[in-house]
Amino acid sequence: MSKLIETKKKGKSLPPKAIISLGKFIWTTLWQLMMSQMAPRNQAGEYIRPNSFFRKSISKAASNPYQPAPGRYKLYVGMGCPWAHRTLVVRALKGLSDAISVSIVSPSPEEGGWVLNQPEEGCRSLAQLYQLAEPGYTGRSTVPVLWDNQTKTIVNNESSEIIVILNEQFNEFALHPELDLYPEELREKIDDWNEKIYHSVNNGVYRCGFAQTQAAYNKAWDELFATLDEIEAALETNRYLCGEKVTLADVRLFTTLFRFDIVYYGLFKCNRKRIQDYQNLGAYLRDLYQLPGVADTCDLDSIKRDYYGNLFPLNPGGIIPSGPDITNLLEPHNRETVGQNK
Repeated sequence: MSKLIETKKKGKSLPPKAIISLGKFIWTTLWQLMMSQMAPRNQAGEYIRPNSFFRKSISKAASNPYQPAPGRYKLYVGMGCPWAHRTLVVRALKGLSDAISVSIVSPSPEEGGWVLNQPEEGCRSLAQLYQLAEPGYTGRSTVPVLWDNQTKTIVNNESSEIIVILNEQFNEFALHPELDLYPEELREKIDDWNEKIYHSVNNGVYRCGFAQTQAAYNKAWDELFATLDEIEAALETNRYLCGEKVTLADVRLFTTLFRFDIVYYGLFKCNRKRIQDYQNLGAYLRDLYQLPGVADTCDLDSIKRDYYGNLFPLNPGGIIPSGPDITNLLEPHNRETVGQNK
C-alpha cells in the first residue's frame, strides 16, 4: 500500500527537465513582454530609442518667449541617468549653479516612471509634470527636463540641445563665461564625434543591454568596441577629442564612460574591456573626472541603485553590487602635455 502511494506521489511530480523548460518558457515570455515596454525594438530585435518631444530653445531673440534670466529655469534630473548627467556637467563647468536650480527625480518601478523626490508644481511624478506642460501628452516622461518656472512648461527635454543652451545662453550669469564648450571653429569636428559616439557608444551600450536577439547584441557590441578602439587611438595624440580644449563632445562621452565599468561592463554585457584597461581612455576619463566640479555631479550609489535595482528584466534579483572602488579616478592622468608636440 505504501509503495502504491509513493508511486502516485512520484507520478504527480514533474521531472526537473520539464520544470526547467516550463520556467524558462514563462520567464522568457515575461521578459519579452517587459522588454517591449521598457525598450522599443525593431523586427531584428535592435533597441530603438524614441525621439524627444520638447525641442524649444532659450535665446535673447525678441520673438522667443524663453529669454535668459537667472532663477527662471530649472533642471529636473535623475542622478543615475547619463543623459541628465550631461546637463549637470555643463552646469558645473560653466558655473551656473546660482542661475539654474536642480530638482532630483528617482525611478520607481512600482509607478512605472520617475518620481519627484519632493512634490513640486502640484506634481508628485515626472509624468504629472509633463501633463502640466502639455495636457494630453502620451509620450515618454524622461529626464533631463529644462523647465520654465515662469510659464510652467517644459522648454526642452533633449539633452544634446539642453547642453548647447547652457553653454551659450547664460554667459552673463555664469562664473566661467570664458569657457566655450562648443566653439565655432570646432563645431564640425565636435558634431562628427557626437554623431559617431551617440550611435555606437552613448546609445550603443543600451543597444547591447536592451538587445532582444543575439544578432542585435553582436552587432551593437562590435560597433561599440570598434568606436572605443578608434577613440583610444585618437587620444594618443589629442588630450581631448577635438584637441587641447574640452568640448561638448567630451561631456557627452564622459557620462557614458563613467558608468561603463560600474554598470555597462557587467549588467549590459559590454565586457570585452573595462575603460580602465585602456591606456588612453582610462587616463582621459580620470582627466575629465578631475575637472573642477565634475566629480560632484557623479553619484555612484544612485547609478548602481537605478540600474541594478530598477531594471528588473536585466537583474531580476535586484541585488546591487557593493563595488566597484572608483578611487582610481583620482590617480594622476598625466595628459596635460598630450598633443603639444604635434
